[in-house]
Parts: sequence; C-alpha cells; structure tokens
Amino acid sequence: MMIGMLFFWIVVIGLAVLLVRGLFQTNGASGMNQQFSARNILEQRYARGEINQEQYKLMLEDIS
Repeated sequence: MMIGMLFFWIVVIGLAVLLVRGLFQTNGASGMNQQFSARNILEQRYARGEINQEQYKLMLEDIS
C-alpha cells in the first residue's frame, strides 16, 4: 500500500514537472523556431509595409 502511494506521487510530481517545463521552455538563439527567425520577421515587416523594398534588401543582406 505504501509503495503504491509513493509511486502515485512520483508519477504526479513527474507529470507536473514535465508540464511546467513544456509551458515555460525557451529556445536559445541557435534553436529558434522558424516563426521567430530574423528572415521571417523581416518578411512580415515588408509585407505589412513597415519597410520598403530597398530597406528589405539591405536588411536581408545584413542577416545573411
């Protein structure tokens, strides 16, 4: 009985740790998602009209 309760709490705590790690996991610069890559951000800014074509090309050369 005691071993069963201990096993239960180990499983509950382990799942809680995995959940918290999954929610708050951060990616380093080398492991950035494509969604947040510099090129993708630049393309989004160009698409929204925040920068013109000349600025886009210059910035694209800088990040390449």
